[in-house]
Amino acid sequence: MPETEYPKPSVTTDIVIFTIRDEQLQVLLIERGMPPFEGDWALPGGFVDLSEDLTTGALRELEEETGVRDVYLEQLYTFGNPDRDPRGRVITVAFFALIPSERIELKASTDARDARWFAIDNVPALAFDHRAILDKARARLVAKLNYSTVAFQLLPERFTLSDLQKIYETIRGEPMDKRNFRKWVQSLNVVEETAERRSAGRQRPAMLYRMKNPGEVVIVR
Repeated sequence: MPETEYPKPSVTTDIVIFTIRDEQLQVLLIERGMPPFEGDWALPGGFVDLSEDLTTGALRELEEETGVRDVYLEQLYTFGNPDRDPRGRVITVAFFALIPSERIELKASTDARDARWFAIDNVPALAFDHRAILDKARARLVAKLNYSTVAFQLLPERFTLSDLQKIYETIRGEPMDKRNFRKWVQSLNVVEETAERRSAGRQRPAMLYRMKNPGEVVIVR
């Protein structure tokens, strides 16, 4: 059959980037600098070049629009509602990323006017179907806490077990039992003690830990 009988939709990538800032789960958004939805907030992302694979395209767009690079990136879901983009038939492949806040230096560029962090419970109206993408990513992140060490990606290079527990509590939105949490972490065999401790006022200095294999996400059996 002639090739023209099969219309070719465009493909984009959109990236949901989470971090912990000010003891809140936050997401990175850009202010769009061109139509459609000029001036609205959206997830970072853009069109995939014909010579790129999806992950390469996502990482390129992320760095171009926000200055963020070298992140843990995981494919989330494909969104293909025919009416999701007023420019035409556009299918987007969504990714989500986790990054420690101290590694972040935002820098908006290309078609983004601004790049800013928003608390997950205080997100403005979003362009396209990006609210649905964000909700999907948040649900996936919470679910993955139960069977992986994905949240460990939010840790600094040196951390206490209390730091790690606070990350889990922030994402879940509820407190966790300290003793059981520490038993679980130790059973994973993915962290190790350092020779350092952190002083916390009059309390006994807390042991600092580090990841045995930084950047690795372990599936918990």
